[in-house]
Amino acid sequence: MLSLCYLPTAGRLTVTVIKMRNLRAMDITGSSDPYVKVCLLCQGRRIKKKKTTVKKSTLNPVYNEALVFDIPNDNIEDVTLLVKVVDYDRIGANELLGVTVIGSQVIGPGRDHWLEMLECPRRPVTQWYPLMESVPLNLVTSPTRSLPPPLTCFNST
Repeated sequence: MLSLCYLPTAGRLTVTVIKMRNLRAMDITGSSDPYVKVCLLCQGRRIKKKKTTVKKSTLNPVYNEALVFDIPNDNIEDVTLLVKVVDYDRIGANELLGVTVIGSQVIGPGRDHWLEMLECPRRPVTQWYPLMESVPLNLVTSPTRSLPPPLTCFNST
């Protein structure tokens, strides 16, 4: 369950990771050590990333953690959030539990949630998300795909 809140005058997007339920067991103990990584994308390029804390040995973690991104009002329509749920492992690579995508340019519940957030500024809008197994292909930029003119994503040149 995620909550989105945008403050247009401050240019601040708050993504609150509230909780999850029924995650896949990834450890031999029958549980997982999940954390959430939120990547802010502009034209397929990662601009910022933020992570929650790791919740040990649970398939139903509760976070209630706010991740804040500074996004100028002029750029709010151009960004996408890639939300990854990852199982932390002390030994070896961390494993992806699932992913979801949120933004005005995606298809599905992520678009609806984003548009509702924009329609209700300064008010948190909460929604449950199903997790997909991998990052959608439409987020991967390809050299054959025509891109719009370059943006100044958050004045980062």
